[in-house]
Amino acid sequence: MRTSRKLTLAAAGLTLAAIAGAAWALSRPHRSFAGEVLVDLERGTSTREIAGRLHQAGVVASPWHFLAVRALRPGARLQAGEYRFTAGATPWAVFHRLARGDIHYYQVTVPEGANMFEVAEAVERTGLIRENDFLQAARNPAPIRDLAPRATSLEGYLFPSTYLFPKRTTAAQLARMMTDQFRREWKSAGGTGDPHQTVTLASLVEKETSVDAERKLVAGVYRNRLNRGMKLECDPTTIYAALLENRYDGVIHRSDLDNPHPYNTYRNLGLPPGPIANPGKASLAAARQPAQTDFIFFVAKPGGSGEHTFSADYAGHQRAVMAYRRAAKTNQAQ
Repeated sequence: MRTSRKLTLAAAGLTLAAIAGAAWALSRPHRSFAGEVLVDLERGTSTREIAGRLHQAGVVASPWHFLAVRALRPGARLQAGEYRFTAGATPWAVFHRLARGDIHYYQVTVPEGANMFEVAEAVERTGLIRENDFLQAARNPAPIRDLAPRATSLEGYLFPSTYLFPKRTTAAQLARMMTDQFRREWKSAGGTGDPHQTVTLASLVEKETSVDAERKLVAGVYRNRLNRGMKLECDPTTIYAALLENRYDGVIHRSDLDNPHPYNTYRNLGLPPGPIANPGKASLAAARQPAQTDFIFFVAKPGGSGEHTFSADYAGHQRAVMAYRRAAKTNQAQ
């Protein structure tokens, strides 16, 4: 009788020790990887497979640590996705991350004034989506057609912002994230008028000046030229025409100015057929409400400040151009 009682007590002691040991193991942070590690869990991956991948990546000390937590949390739903680990964590903490779906997001920033070719290059640098795949998506105006029926691509509607997206995001899905952001911005600003005309003018403003105080003036100049039946003669449209023909080499040539391409405003009256870049809030606001001004010309000021001299007549414009050229020659001679 005493022997049986001793065996029972011994078994109970061993059980308590095992429980204590397991509790200690599950509360102990583990890390056997250097720097960071990414663990990609596809939809439908079993718990046993997850435990094995986490162990293989050095996130948990052994698969059974993770499986033990699962046994204690049988009702939790683990989320598919790519997880990034940079520090040691307990099996409990790892399990809770997967249950929350705290996945790793990639980031791409669309600067104000970037065109779709530059956006595609930035997207490719994430390592997830190829440049050509994003360009193919950006050339399809379907995501914006209901708002801007005349749009022939998503140029102008890939709203400048920083976007976070998970690993399996497609080029089309990322492009739609950007156009959805444009929709929100357009709606918050009132959502009135012809968006395609406004965005097209805003893109010219965005490319011509980075000085906030000048944006409405530039828009006012272009509005005045349009009202007077004058060509806009906007250099960035000439560059964009060359980009569309895949022949821009970083310099505007005489042949570019003479190019009959519809986007070249040196040869064609009116606004170009569509935006030449993706404008931000300030340029969109300027295009909606251009400054009331008599100016019909502007040229860069000497010194590289990014500011411009505005003129109401050709004589004043010529004086500003000569001042710019003299300053440029002086700088070259120094």
